[in-house]
Amino acid sequence: MNEKLNIFVSSVQKELEDERVIVQNLLSTDPFLSAHCSPILYEFEPASPDKALEGCLKSLDGCRVYLLIVADQYGTLVGKLSITHAEYRRAKEKKLPVLAFIKGDRKVKREDATEALLKELDDDGPKYKRFGNVIELQKEVRAALVKLLKEQFSIAPSSDENEVAQQTIEATSIFESQPLTRLRWSELDHEVIRQLIAAAESRDAGKISTADLLAGASVRGLVWHDPQAGEHYATAAGIVLLAKDPSAVFPQCRILADAYRGAEPDGNPHDHEDIRRPMPTAIDRAIAFIDRNTRHPMRVVGLNRLRLDEYPVEALREALVNAVAHRQYEDAGRKIMLEVFADRVVISSPGLPPSPITLANLRKGKYRPCSRNPVLAQCLSYFHRIEERGSGFRRMRDQMLNHGLDQPLLGTDTGYFQVVFHGPGENLDRIRVPETRLMVTPAIEAQLNERQRKALAEVLKSGSVASGWLVKNMQVTYDTANRDLLALAELKILVRQGKGRASKYVLLEQKARA
Repeated sequence: MNEKLNIFVSSVQKELEDERVIVQNLLSTDPFLSAHCSPILYEFEPASPDKALEGCLKSLDGCRVYLLIVADQYGTLVGKLSITHAEYRRAKEKKLPVLAFIKGDRKVKREDATEALLKELDDDGPKYKRFGNVIELQKEVRAALVKLLKEQFSIAPSSDENEVAQQTIEATSIFESQPLTRLRWSELDHEVIRQLIAAAESRDAGKISTADLLAGASVRGLVWHDPQAGEHYATAAGIVLLAKDPSAVFPQCRILADAYRGAEPDGNPHDHEDIRRPMPTAIDRAIAFIDRNTRHPMRVVGLNRLRLDEYPVEALREALVNAVAHRQYEDAGRKIMLEVFADRVVISSPGLPPSPITLANLRKGKYRPCSRNPVLAQCLSYFHRIEERGSGFRRMRDQMLNHGLDQPLLGTDTGYFQVVFHGPGENLDRIRVPETRLMVTPAIEAQLNERQRKALAEVLKSGSVASGWLVKNMQVTYDTANRDLLALAELKILVRQGKGRASKYVLLEQKARA
C-alpha cells in the first residue's frame, strides 16, 4: 500500500464530539495506524443541511473505509434520513468496508430513528462492536483497523507497536481530548500553530495559509468545530499548546521557576519567574531562565573560543518537554516546578509515571514509551525536535555523560516526578566540549594554511584580526591577506566588520551560524 487509507468518521457531531476527537487522535498518534491511515471528519453547518449532506458525501467519496459511531440521537435530517444515515447508505452503495461502533448496550433507550438505523445495520450484516467509554472505543477501533489492514493489505503491526499502543491507550487521559468552548480559534496564538505545522510537515512557515493553519490544528486534535455555534474552539490540548495564557483556563498550566544562591531552598530566591505562555514557548522561556542562572565558562580549544554551558541544554529541554507532555493535568492544584540551585537543577512534574512504567524501568532505560497525553507529546516533539518514540531518559543520561557530568537522577517526591541534574560543582574543568560545538573542527583545520591558523589565534587573543596584521606579521601582500581572511569568512568561522582598510574580522558566534 503506497498511500494512506482515508478513514471517514461518521457520527452525530455534537452528541459524540468527545468520541470523534478521541478517534481522530488515535489515528493521528498511534505509531502503526498513523503510518497507514488518515482520519477524515467532515465539519458541517446545520443551517444548510442540503449543502452539508452534499459536502459530507463528497468527502466520503474520497475515502476507502467508513467508520460509524452511533449513540442515542439520530441527527440532522435531510429529507427522511439523517446525514449520518445517508452517509452509511452511500458507503454501502460504494461497497466500502464498514466499521461500526455502538455506544452502550441494547437496553439503552435511543431515538426511534436511531433504532431503525441499528436494525438496518443488523439486516445488512456488518459486525459492530459496543463500547462504554473512550478507552474501550480506542481499543475496538484499533483492533478493527489492524484486522482490516492485515486482511486487505497484508500489513500488520510489530509486537512492539502493539504493546506501545496497548499501554498508551490504557494510560491515556481524557483531559487533552475535551472539546471545550472556552477559547475560539481567533483567540489562539496562530504563530505557534504556524511553527508546529512548518516543523511537522517540513514546510516554509511563511507560505502556510490561514486555511492551512486551521486545517492543521484540526487534524491534530487541537481545535474542533461546533456546528450549532458555527465556531471553531480549542480542545484542552489546543489550549495547553496554543492559548496565549493557558493558565487563564487551566491554572495548572504554568512553570514556576526559582533560582537559589545556595544548595537549599531558602525562601528568598534571587530570581523567580511564573511562566504563563503557550507551552512550546514556555519551555523555551524556562531554558532561558536556566541559562541566566547558571555558569558559562569560556574555554579556548585549539582554534576555537567557546562559551560553555554548565548543563547540556538538550538534556534540560528533553526533561522540560517530558514534564509538559506527560504530567497529570487532572491535578489542577499543582504546577511544573523548575528549581536552579548552586549545584543542581531540579524539574518536578505533577503525577507519577503511567502504568506499567516504573521508576526501576526508567532508571535502567528498559521500557517501552507510552504517554497519558499522546497529542501533546507528539506536537511538542515537533516543536523541540525531540524524537517522540524512544527513550528520552536514555538520551538525557547520554547527554549528561557526554558533557562530563553524572547521569540525571530520577525520583518522586510528594506526588511529583522529579529529574535532578547535578552540576560540576567547583570543578568546571569537568565540562567537556562536544565536537559539534567546535567552530573549527579537525576536518576544517586541515584545510587551513599556516597564515590562517595564526590569524585565528590572533582573533582568540585580541578579539579581531585585520588584513594589515597579516601583512605585518606574515610578510604577505594585502591581496594575499584579504584572500586568507575571506576564505575564513566563507567557511563561516569569521565575519567581516567595517569597510575598506578599516575593516576587521571577528568570530562568527555559534548562534549566528546555527
